[in-house]
Amino acid sequence: MPENQAAIPLRTQRIPTLLGHINVHIAGSGPAMVCWPSLLMTGPMWQAQAEYFGGTHQMILIDSPGHGGSDPLTRHFTLEECAECLAQILDHLGIWDCILLGNSWGGMMGGIFAALYPQRTRAAVLMNCTASAAGWRQKLDFRLMTLILRHLPVIPKLFVDRAVTAFAGITTERSKPEVVAYIRATVSAVDTQSVCWAIDSVVPRRADHHALMGGITSPVLVMTGAEDRTFPVPETRAMADAIPGSRFKVLPGVGHLAALEAPQAVNAAIAEFLKSLPA
Repeated sequence: MPENQAAIPLRTQRIPTLLGHINVHIAGSGPAMVCWPSLLMTGPMWQAQAEYFGGTHQMILIDSPGHGGSDPLTRHFTLEECAECLAQILDHLGIWDCILLGNSWGGMMGGIFAALYPQRTRAAVLMNCTASAAGWRQKLDFRLMTLILRHLPVIPKLFVDRAVTAFAGITTERSKPEVVAYIRATVSAVDTQSVCWAIDSVVPRRADHHALMGGITSPVLVMTGAEDRTFPVPETRAMADAIPGSRFKVLPGVGHLAALEAPQAVNAAIAEFLKSLPA
């Protein structure tokens, strides 16, 4: 969380799932709003959304498998297993349905969750994500990355710098040093052995899910940053086009971590989307 941002009190709870015990940060009360972050990020990247919506919603910020306070990963997984993991979290908390916010990995998982668990998805806001399989160059690049990282006790500065380039838009890099510092600190703190399983699963092993997302019946807003250097706008637009009735929004001056880089714009877009839904 950037230093100048207020902190809503969060209580934590570890929940058993098929992907180990998952650490969740919970605040507020009301309809559940579940937030699943990008690779290398943790639940608190959604702090600004917890601040904004915590007065009317129960906010559930997830440390995704292998990240933050969740158990380290020891195997590969599928995005469908991530969706089942989320269903198990909701079951444990006694929550039937939710509004789902997902960024990158969370956005991909969110689309799959909405397709597989339609009755449990009130609505979904999917940010900076794709329904495509990784291309061969991306597969080669990320497999080489994890091959190196598996032999290192900490993330080297070169890889942290690369994460900043992949995550922060040009505008954020130039004008929001507190966001860049947050990205650096969060990436530097990861468990390298654990996140290698996640990186391999979410990037080179990822399947194409356009056909599956064609079966989504819940209201969906797909958002992306105009400066996203991980998933270009046309790739995210293709995901939105695959989801029947979805809305699509591009945020100017924003990169891959929209909710962290431009919280006011993202919160306003989410609020407008939710107001437009049937009661």
